[in-house]
Amino acid sequence: MRHGTLGTALSYGLLSLMALLVLLPFVGIVLAALHPSGSQVAGVGLPEQWSWENFRLAWEAGGFDDLMRSSLIISGAVVPLTVLFATMAGFALSILRVWGGRYLSLGFVLGLTVPVELLVIALYYNLREVGLTDAYLGVVLAEVALFLPFGVYWMQSHFSGVPRELVEAARMDGARNRTVLWRVLMPISWPAVTTLTVLVFMWSWNQFLLVLVMMQDPSMRTAPTGLGLFVGQYGTDIPLLAAASLIVIAPIVVVYLVFQRSFVNGITRGAVKG
Repeated sequence: MRHGTLGTALSYGLLSLMALLVLLPFVGIVLAALHPSGSQVAGVGLPEQWSWENFRLAWEAGGFDDLMRSSLIISGAVVPLTVLFATMAGFALSILRVWGGRYLSLGFVLGLTVPVELLVIALYYNLREVGLTDAYLGVVLAEVALFLPFGVYWMQSHFSGVPRELVEAARMDGARNRTVLWRVLMPISWPAVTTLTVLVFMWSWNQFLLVLVMMQDPSMRTAPTGLGLFVGQYGTDIPLLAAASLIVIAPIVVVYLVFQRSFVNGITRGAVKG
């Protein structure tokens, strides 16, 4: 009994230490954002004067009206398209067992190893030839293609863990493939779908290099690209930069908090199946 109590205490102590290590940088950014604009920030210290106005100044200086709108347009298109295509492809590869499915799965897995830095220049010239640079559609299509390999792998792994008896029973009742997917499998797949949705939204929202190359018009770029406006050659306004960083990550935090339970369930189920 004494050994069990000691083990539990050590586990909680280790988890608390890890949580502290994760939260400490975030706390440092929050405190830095509350220092007066232009002041020097040294480590994690409380500001002598709390300056909440930094968030308004950072919003105006970074032009976040346009940047946030662009981020919402791009992420609002990328997330549903990626989740929809990944779900249908995962269903086809794991449940329908389409011809050549093993090689297609291998192709998607190999796609996980290709970094965007390797493709972005060639992609820019290809999209420029068809008039899709400086256009939301070009960035949306590029990001969907970039995120699909993981999405297909994720949904295929999820559907592979579904009992075959459930699918066979639905087919014995006369259900077609469309019915099996949307009315039989999807109601029990929301944790996996929600997890994929949150991850794709996070990746799309944080995408920097692809948007920077594809969008020459600064007003059409996304929120993360606006952080570069706060970094100067000879000096950087740390409080405004920290405030702008919090503005950029706020939507991700909100989305995670809204879907936290489903997200954790999806990650846990995936880890157990793995």
